[in-house]
Amino acid sequence: MDEDAIARAKERLEERADPAAFDAALERARSAVEALAATTAELEAGLPEALQDGLRQHFRPSARHLAEVRGLMNQVIRRLERIEGDMLSERHARVDDLALLVELIASGWKSVEQRITQLETRLQREGAVVYRLEGRDRHAS
Repeated sequence: MDEDAIARAKERLEERADPAAFDAALERARSAVEALAATTAELEAGLPEALQDGLRQHFRPSARHLAEVRGLMNQVIRRLERIEGDMLSERHARVDDLALLVELIASGWKSVEQRITQLETRLQREGAVVYRLEGRDRHAS
């Protein structure tokens, strides 16, 4: 590194550490902010009333549109909640239908099993040999 660059950096640091220089810079910043505020006030006062009214009129429809959008969003939310409730009740109805169908199929198979058992019993009484399928599977494996 260049010794001159290091010396310049040290000088700048010392200048920044000087409280008097800091106070002077702060005072300059305050006066600049005050000047900016004064200029802004002059510009506001200088704006014609017609321009200010125009700006108000320009933004008033935006507020109405925003209110309309909020109303429409609330309406959409209510409709979605109603659809969600309808779907939930429809789902419960389908589950109930499925449970009934399973119960009907199970009772139908029980009825078939009872009828087969009755047939087997009659055939055995008459002396016939009855082979059961589940017994057959055990012998096959």
